[in-house]
Amino acid sequence: MITSDLLSDLNSVLSDSHVDEKMSPNQLYGNDGSIVVTPLTEGDIAAVLRYANDNDKTITIEGNGSKRGFGGTKEKTDILLSLAEYKGIIEHTVGDMTIIVKPGTPFQELQDYLAEHNQKISLDPAHPEESTIGGVIAANDSGPKRLGYGSARDHIIGLRIAYPNGEVIRSGGKVVKNVAGYDMNKLFVGSMGTLGVVSEIALKLRPLPKYESLILLAFEEGNEEDLRSFAVRFLDSMMEPVSLELLTPVLSEKLTGQKVYTLAIAFEDVESSVHYQKDFVKNMESGASQITTLAQQEAKDFWKRFNRFFPNGRTEPAGQETEAVIKVGVKNLDVIQVLKESELLEDAHNVSVNAHGSLGHGLCQVHVQGAHKDVIAVVGSLRETIKQLTGYAVIKHFPLELRKTIDVWGETPSYFFLLEGIKTKIDPKKTLNPKRYVGGL
Repeated sequence: MITSDLLSDLNSVLSDSHVDEKMSPNQLYGNDGSIVVTPLTEGDIAAVLRYANDNDKTITIEGNGSKRGFGGTKEKTDILLSLAEYKGIIEHTVGDMTIIVKPGTPFQELQDYLAEHNQKISLDPAHPEESTIGGVIAANDSGPKRLGYGSARDHIIGLRIAYPNGEVIRSGGKVVKNVAGYDMNKLFVGSMGTLGVVSEIALKLRPLPKYESLILLAFEEGNEEDLRSFAVRFLDSMMEPVSLELLTPVLSEKLTGQKVYTLAIAFEDVESSVHYQKDFVKNMESGASQITTLAQQEAKDFWKRFNRFFPNGRTEPAGQETEAVIKVGVKNLDVIQVLKESELLEDAHNVSVNAHGSLGHGLCQVHVQGAHKDVIAVVGSLRETIKQLTGYAVIKHFPLELRKTIDVWGETPSYFFLLEGIKTKIDPKKTLNPKRYVGGL
């Protein structure tokens, strides 16, 4: 009866949206809703928020659902606001290298369009075909090429956001040189949709690289000191790689066919610059047992396989195994220790572990797959190691039942009172994505 009334109310306040009852909410990952609203206009987004806020209803925000396993302890809220159909390009100024898009636009679809104009968004999130640009922004997502290009936060020029009370605001602007006032964009990027619904995203673009190359350096087991020494000398050089990503032997075998520690160094620039930097690496004393070079399409194909490898919230694991994906942040060279620890945990707990991390900025990703209790044990052990390294570990993909027992965000940070104050000011009724962010915000 309550669902029926809610359905009727939403149909009466929305002019151009699809409203339907969700018959079977996602039980594995949660973050679903009793009623699904698929808006086609910003006005309807604001109307849904206003209705929910006035009537003490809760809302889950979703693009394509690839990040459904990231944060949150609820199977469903009252309303699932699906932005899957709220997509498309609003404005593309080719000469200024800027674009304004709707949040439900699939990331790969956007890149394919921009490629026709010899441009791109310099981000490499996982599962680009399934991830929406809004989801990438909400999670501040990035991949191995973050070393050269930064995270989602670094590419935002401006946003339009619908607050929980239905008010629509704009932060930033439409041009790159926008310096007026506070940089409000940073408040919303990475907030997991807990402060507002992004309705427009203005992004700065880059030209497609004239040439790209990927160098794979293979380091045999026990050769970690040579690897560390090479990384230090390379980082002290004048070279400008877009990635310096280390793969564990298990992951390397799946991507390259060789079960060794593999360092993936990517260059993107004009052809002469790429060849110069590639030759520089080859002429360095690295201690690598083998050096493989992939150019142009081969390099692109490698990153495509890489970005599709890890799980997401749109698919469920085969069989009864439990999966977790942990994002780890440590000092850059401590990445080697994190990946070694991942290998040891794989042997100790009879699980499958695939991991990689950047020796340039220290971010790692660890994928654990195995029996329920073994995955929990690995997560706990890994967090202890990260704590000793004064780093952090956030679980960015986990089943709902485990998210209820393990805080995916880890220890509450010292600045939590600031986050709590902002949330209380903007969303006092906790309408949006309840308990989806740090500290249960």
